[in-house]
Amino acid sequence: MQELPVNRIIQGDCVSIMEGLPAGSVDMIFADPPYNLQLRGELKRPNESVVDAVDDDWDRFESMEAYDAFTRAWLTAAQRLLKDSGTLWVIGSYHNIYRIGAVLQDLGFWILNDVVWRKANPMPNFRGRRLTNAHETLIWCAKAEDAKNYTFNYEALKALNDDLQMRSDWLLPICSGGERLKVNGRKAHSTQKPESLLYRVMLTATRDGDIVLDPFFGTGTTGAVAKRLGRRFIGVEREDKFCRLAQARIGRVRTLPPEDRVITPPKRQQTRVPFGMIVERGLIEPGTHLHDYQRRHTARVRADGSLVCADATGSIHKIGAHVQGAPSCNGWTYWHVDVEGRLAPIDIFREQVRSELGGL
Repeated sequence: MQELPVNRIIQGDCVSIMEGLPAGSVDMIFADPPYNLQLRGELKRPNESVVDAVDDDWDRFESMEAYDAFTRAWLTAAQRLLKDSGTLWVIGSYHNIYRIGAVLQDLGFWILNDVVWRKANPMPNFRGRRLTNAHETLIWCAKAEDAKNYTFNYEALKALNDDLQMRSDWLLPICSGGERLKVNGRKAHSTQKPESLLYRVMLTATRDGDIVLDPFFGTGTTGAVAKRLGRRFIGVEREDKFCRLAQARIGRVRTLPPEDRVITPPKRQQTRVPFGMIVERGLIEPGTHLHDYQRRHTARVRADGSLVCADATGSIHKIGAHVQGAPSCNGWTYWHVDVEGRLAPIDIFREQVRSELGGL
């Protein structure tokens, strides 16, 4: 199999370069394609000063049909490169994201989410004729409708969001300050994305060591975040000046040590520890009384790991549900044990056993 050019920036046309890479070799693709803004002349503020907007040659297309053909070409190449378990993220504004979404569906990609990046500090609308454009849209999709084993780090995102399910609207600042690359005092790239956005994308859909390809690499935000998080990257960029800026930027990034890159694993991957194992290990003795956190209900532990209360016996889950009159209960978080006058959830003993077993 052809060796992949990992942790490298390749200069050239993204379609031809992707077509030259081996099929089914990439875990995730993040794409920030040209917006096709269709600007007509200069954009000015009320005081007549010119806004440093996206007016680069790479964002100009002869027609909508030309843009659609370009979109279909690079998405076809991207679909071929993705592993069956891989996913694609593409970001855009109202100028292009709907056309991209239509082509994605035409090609058989399966949309998992559309994510609204709500900008904490958007550029104002200087002409006062429209609403301020305060967001961009990301489309996250699997390679095909029947893809079932794509990476989604649900528990890690929940941890990132203070133990709440991560929503599909992300409030993050635009790229500014010291993070914004500049040349001679001017923005080096008109659409540089913030590292926080790529951090969340990679935490969502990649694992340690995964290969992330960016066909519109620009100044290398994808590569910088990938290196930091211990992912491998392939960058494709046609502009020499951006390649050089990205290379220097990524060279300054320090990769987090392996122990700091560990993320909260999916519960289905965690070692199953029955409550009986806690009892047989002597971490909770038979005869111990367990309580809910308000001490309203009490049950006694028996030698086989079952619980007994006033009128029923059963597992920690069954008795937890019974005393509450509820259809179900997570006994690990419901039941607590008295430790020197303070209640502690019995789940701490399960985590202790998992740690000792080396299981995740």
